[in-house]
Amino acid sequence: ESFVGMFPIPLRHGMTIGELARLFNEAFGIGCRLQVIPMEGWRRDLWYDQTNLLWVLPSPNMPTLETATVYPGMVLVEGTQLSEGRGTTRPFELIGAPFIDPDRLVAELRAEKLPGVFFRPCYFQPTFHKHAGQLCGGVQVHVLERARFKPVLTAVALLKAIHRLYPEHFQWRPPPYEYVFDRLPFDILAGTDRLRQQILEDRPLREIEDSWRADLESFRKLRQAYLMY
Repeated sequence: ESFVGMFPIPLRHGMTIGELARLFNEAFGIGCRLQVIPMEGWRRDLWYDQTNLLWVLPSPNMPTLETATVYPGMVLVEGTQLSEGRGTTRPFELIGAPFIDPDRLVAELRAEKLPGVFFRPCYFQPTFHKHAGQLCGGVQVHVLERARFKPVLTAVALLKAIHRLYPEHFQWRPPPYEYVFDRLPFDILAGTDRLRQQILEDRPLREIEDSWRADLESFRKLRQAYLMY
């Protein structure tokens, strides 16, 4: 529990704000008098760019729908000393650091055969934030098939590859982070220290994914009562 995540839900939960409000209020004991007004004309299979609504930035570092698509996974990079692309025009799509050889990293990632995603080797230079003014090698994350793309698994694969290739350079970001002073930022973002330990131990990617299944299934059952569409 932290300012980043008050309740135990997945990084990508697949619920609307109103549905989340119902879930938080009832399942997690807030207990307020809540009224959620349903939307008209929306279906759960619709992506934002299929609604004819204009994209309004929810954050300066969320400029496009493409950013939002990769964000549920790539936000984990904030918990490391790698650049997550802040200070560029493609935050959370560009990931890298001065010590990374882009082609070597891409070769590692393509071997994982991750669904729906293409990694392009690239160099970029952030204008602010981590590694500002330094040339960073890394990748641009291109989502080719949104329905198959797994943002969290993709981010874990990326972090595992960089840690495996550059163990002497890879570092976790130290505290404080989002008003928490006694835990590593990565553990706050992941909601546990287990994922960090799995990366450090270079556990197989599929084994890591399998370790999430029971919690995900429990959440799917929990959320069912609060879905409105």
